[in-house]
Amino acid sequence: MIVLGSTSEVAQAFVEKALQEGEKFEKIYLFTSNKETTERFARHIDVKFLQQSEVIELDLLKEIDYNTFDTIQSNLLFCATGYLGEGTEEGLYDNKNTERIIDINYSKLVPVINYFAQKFESRRFGTIIGLSSVAGDRGRQSNFIYGSAKAAFTAYLSGLRNYLFDKKVHVLTVKPGFMATKMTEGLPLNPKLTATPKQAADCIYKAYKKQKNVAYVLPVWGVIMMVIRNIPEFIFKKLKL
Repeated sequence: MIVLGSTSEVAQAFVEKALQEGEKFEKIYLFTSNKETTERFARHIDVKFLQQSEVIELDLLKEIDYNTFDTIQSNLLFCATGYLGEGTEEGLYDNKNTERIIDINYSKLVPVINYFAQKFESRRFGTIIGLSSVAGDRGRQSNFIYGSAKAAFTAYLSGLRNYLFDKKVHVLTVKPGFMATKMTEGLPLNPKLTATPKQAADCIYKAYKKQKNVAYVLPVWGVIMMVIRNIPEFIFKKLKL
């Protein structure tokens, strides 16, 4: 199993869920920009599940040597890489903020997934799970820089799913709504619309086993975003969302 964004609470909860369900992995490759935190998680799953893992440093904002990944073989890739950045009001005209959001959520991430997707394609087997966001379903004034990157990522996963279908590789797009994680700590989230990492992991694992194409972590978000997508633009542009 390959995990991109291994410090993510959702990614770690998914790894534990899969192991609890009896999934067998020769090795779990934990890609991370924070080796210290990820090594603690690696030790945790080693003690709890006797699961062998390898922590691999990956900083999307630096040049990547793909040759170092040549020996990695897996049939499952879980991508939880993401960066919220500053909201629109604080960071709209901050180019560094904008570039970092786009790079981490899309432009520097896609080539890494492509690299492993090609390996899956050559073996004609595997699953790619990508965490996108409901923020990508329609641009809203509060976070449209982040939302635009996630919209691009959602479109990428959709196209990749279409491309890999007859190559026997499945792609699952996950759209979490509000999540109680470090990334959203301090934000005023509605508890009824907010999922825990464990809830997310349970939902994603079920969707993975059923080979769903798209999954909202909390079903209510599917309804909410359907309504938001269908508000006429002449009304929508006046709303404070």
